[in-house]
Amino acid sequence: MISGKGAVFQAEGGSRPRRQLWARTLMLAAVFVLAQAPLAPASEELWRHEWPNTDFSRHSVDLADILSGGPPRDGIPAIDDPRTVPVAGHDGLPGVEPVISVTVDGEARAYPLRILVWHEIVNDVINGTPLVVTYCPLCNTGVVFEGAIDGIVLDFGVTGKLRHSDLVMYDRQTESWWQQFTGRAIVGAMTGAKLKAWPSRLESFDRFRRRHPEGTVLVPGDDTRRPYGSTPYAGYDSRKKPFDFYRGDLPPGIAPLARVVRVDDTAWSLELLRQEGQIVDDDLVITWEPGQASALDTREIASGFDVGNVTVQRMTQSGPVDVVYAVDFAFAWHAFFPDSPIRTTLDELGPYP
Repeated sequence: MISGKGAVFQAEGGSRPRRQLWARTLMLAAVFVLAQAPLAPASEELWRHEWPNTDFSRHSVDLADILSGGPPRDGIPAIDDPRTVPVAGHDGLPGVEPVISVTVDGEARAYPLRILVWHEIVNDVINGTPLVVTYCPLCNTGVVFEGAIDGIVLDFGVTGKLRHSDLVMYDRQTESWWQQFTGRAIVGAMTGAKLKAWPSRLESFDRFRRRHPEGTVLVPGDDTRRPYGSTPYAGYDSRKKPFDFYRGDLPPGIAPLARVVRVDDTAWSLELLRQEGQIVDDDLVITWEPGQASALDTREIASGFDVGNVTVQRMTQSGPVDVVYAVDFAFAWHAFFPDSPIRTTLDELGPYP
């Protein structure tokens, strides 16, 4: 979220490389200031001025828990007209970089985190199915949703607000606010509605193109507007606690920014999965393999430490089927599922709920 308003500065005059370097320097300085600044709950009166069409009388959460993340509405611009190219012959993306991959009726597409860290939402259509591809860097949560509810197609933007440090989206049709972590509307006319999550994978680009050599990959519409390939969240992985955007309790027995694998209301520590290589829990098979760089470690994403690739499948009579999962930071899981402990040993495994 912290790439926000003013994430792109354009210096006047000078050569294009010089302008780009100056813009990048100013942008990263602004990001650092926003990340360290003390926060206060946003004023509902100011919200009403910025969001005149949002019904604030309807909400399912305490409005005081929603904080400003720094940028205003659409200060982080969602991508509405995604540009894609075939993966065959595409050499602009290092193979270890992470992508969120989706398949709809045999058509596969990859969405690189080098783009999503700057935009957070992509509104797309694959084989006639409207999809909303989302990524919250502060929680490391990547989830893909169907963009239609009861036959009504919604498209989404970024509010600039956070709850439990997680992205709060809004739909442009009703201007209701939605929690990205859960896919549920929390403010406005759609309060209580829930988006259907679509199975996706967080994997390296190499793995995606090996699985789908005929697939496509999202590329920037204008690669001069952001320093794609670098992240404004460098070093976030190694922090002892999240930024002050998060004010809740921290999870017991695990580092707040340790990764966990989430399926429905159950989570397993990524470290346990890394040690075991594979965890079988009832009909779920969760597998880890090396070869994916973190998007939140070093400034250049391709140099990030190896977080590995996670696959989650359910065994059925017709074979393994991908299921919806996410790889979140432990503090985010704890914020939304405070009564569900994270499984950190094989002894804690049991029948899948």
